[in-house]
Amino acid sequence: MTAQAQIAKEIAALCETARWCAAQRWVPATSGNFSVRGSAAERIFISPSGLDKGAMKPADLLEIDASGKVVSGKGKPSAETDLHRVIYRIHPEAGAILHVHTVWNTLLSERFVKQGELHLEGYELLKALDGVGTHEYREHVRVLANTQDYEELAARLDEALRLRPRAHGVLLSGHGFYTWGKAVADARRHLEALEFLFEVEGRKLFGN
Repeated sequence: MTAQAQIAKEIAALCETARWCAAQRWVPATSGNFSVRGSAAERIFISPSGLDKGAMKPADLLEIDASGKVVSGKGKPSAETDLHRVIYRIHPEAGAILHVHTVWNTLLSERFVKQGELHLEGYELLKALDGVGTHEYREHVRVLANTQDYEELAARLDEALRLRPRAHGVLLSGHGFYTWGKAVADARRHLEALEFLFEVEGRKLFGN
């Protein structure tokens, strides 16, 4: 398969995943953003701001260059584009990023923002994460205080990812959750596993 065909396949998978997330009610009111890395390492294809993810299709994506500028596609880049760029820079193995806003990740992000971290440990489902082969594993999910200053947030995200290089996701308080993977299928697996565990932890803390 050519590099161009592989990217087209990943873009199609990203759009299908975005629609699936919308069906789960994980991206309400046009929230969330999704991206894949282009064939050139510094290029990414990302959902534009204000797009209904339940109807996302390949033609909707914007192609972004290394400086964050749009080189193809129509629409406005998300304010969070720089956060995707940070994740791809720190995790060169990542080929896709998913960002959702769920009830449980929102509640837990607010509950643990003062601690700066949420720990998931002892769950069999942790084995769904890349590089994890046992339930005897602790996933360190950094929790960053949210801000509309995305330059500052990008800097703090960079620091958080360097602090926990084995982590598979990051929470923003009162905002949402970012996860990534080598391909869309890996990122989607991480998302589904971690959102399930967020719900388990949330029900423990807050009740049913």
